[in-house]
Amino acid sequence: MQVHELPTPSLLVDLPAFDRNVATMAEAWPGDRLRPHVKAFKSTSVAKRLAAHGHHGFCCATVREVIGMAAAGLGADLLLANESLDLARLTPMVEEGRARITVAVDSEETIDAAVRAGIPEVLIDVDVGLPRCGCDPADAGRLADLARGQGLGVRGVMGYEGHLMREPGDTKADLVERSMALLNEAHAAVGGDIVSGGGTGTWDVNSWITELQAGSYCLMDTEYTPHAKAFENALAVWTTVISTSAKGWGVLDAGLKAFGMDHGDPTVIEVGDCWFVSDEHITFGIAEGASVAVGDRVRVLPAHVDPTVSQHERMYVVDGDEVVDVWNVDLRGW
Repeated sequence: MQVHELPTPSLLVDLPAFDRNVATMAEAWPGDRLRPHVKAFKSTSVAKRLAAHGHHGFCCATVREVIGMAAAGLGADLLLANESLDLARLTPMVEEGRARITVAVDSEETIDAAVRAGIPEVLIDVDVGLPRCGCDPADAGRLADLARGQGLGVRGVMGYEGHLMREPGDTKADLVERSMALLNEAHAAVGGDIVSGGGTGTWDVNSWITELQAGSYCLMDTEYTPHAKAFENALAVWTTVISTSAKGWGVLDAGLKAFGMDHGDPTVIEVGDCWFVSDEHITFGIAEGASVAVGDRVRVLPAHVDPTVSQHERMYVVDGDEVVDVWNVDLRGW
């Protein structure tokens, strides 16, 4: 199949760019030093390609992702890097030995949830500056003792410096070091072999963790690429021009229901600039000198990979104009 034969809107993955991104990260964070975050791509097909590069442990953001990864034979070391009180759905996999499952905890309540579900191992999630989940670093040791007292294995700590992923380069390294000092302070009190954290935005400056939780690097988006310049935009939405105006604009057949918009407007490649996005449409200003006709196909780059991928059922993998594979987005939902 050729790319022009695909329906629109469709997700396209540029395979050479994807492979270069994967190779770049694997060289810097080889093997189990990288714990890819499947929330970015929500596809066991992608996860299998990463496992083939030696990355056997994965991060998950939802119970559904954990279940899907285990069912696909990718359950060697799954971390639910998110607090959840709904862990009972994982109990059968634990009891049947189908996956090694670790969950993040940051409170007595989340520890109790892990115990009730029979989850054997946890990481203590620590607040390192992002106002989201995570315990006070000074409370990490107490929570670890509480978890061990209830029969849980405590593998170590995790802390996500998500507030620094897009920090300017001249201040990023120093601020990451400060955040990781909090995490390592907690680790000293907690113990265990794992210090888990980081992401695509701090992949080249965070040297204080034992494993990196990065996911966006595979596909990338326009909001992230300035902050992780070693990686390329491998993901695009394939669209069709469905209307043009003599007043200087065109309309594409993909809108809010095809893109994650929380990080800004998508980028229309080559033919113009995005003016605004509607439910099923992008209206773009036609670039000076560009020739745009109804029926033309246009690549549009998303500003945020994760929610863009989650709105599609599959990704079409392309090498040039040839469709070489289809990766199902099979980890959607909760």
